Amino acid sequence: MLANLTPFLLHWAITAFGLWVASHVFKGLRFDGGGALGVAALLLGLANAVVRPLLVVLTLPLTLVTFGLFLLVINALVLMLVARLVRGFHLDGFWTAFWASIFMSLLSLLLGTFVLGGTPEFTIHTSPGPEGWI
Repeated sequence: MLANLTPFLLHWAITAFGLWVASHVFKGLRFDGGGALGVAALLLGLANAVVRPLLVVLTLPLTLVTFGLFLLVINALVLMLVARLVRGFHLDGFWTAFWASIFMSLLSLLLGTFVLGGTPEFTIHTSPGPEGWI
């Protein structure tokens, strides 16, 4: 049972750390205390697992037209939603959420690579393989 919780707790801790660091980097993002930070990290993880995929599907044409850049807007909107739901989590506006979400994504990528032992995967396809373009 505890082994099943370990990856979840690590992801939660990475998200909480990312939020904490972002709150020190961006003046417009702040927490009233550790409880608000912990709840925000939990809700952000849930929102990224449930709400974000729905938004991605609903805005797929716009995402395709912008070559994926609209995903940055979706990340900011998810962060703003969490700030609305968590008492003690203050976010001054869209642009703070936009830049903070980019910062947190990069920080989470780095921390996830080192803490979880994974390697970031970047694939560039120059020709289709036996199964076509994947």
